Amino acid sequence: MALTYQAFFKHELSTLIETEIDRMKDSLVTGHTALDYPHYKHQVGIIMGLYRALELVDEADRLANGGERN
Repeated sequence: MALTYQAFFKHELSTLIETEIDRMKDSLVTGHTALDYPHYKHQVGIIMGLYRALELVDEADRLANGGERN
């Protein structure tokens, strides 16, 4: 049962992160808010951090399933 919960948790966490990435990208592209360059860079940095979080979710899943650290 733990593996089922683990897979469900990974899927839900990844989905939430991907949804937030899409929301933030859409906000930047449509320009609903007037962005100055520092704010734009900050938003892009957050998006890149969320992509890194997705990579870490995959890494944690691999380690939890017996993989080795890089």
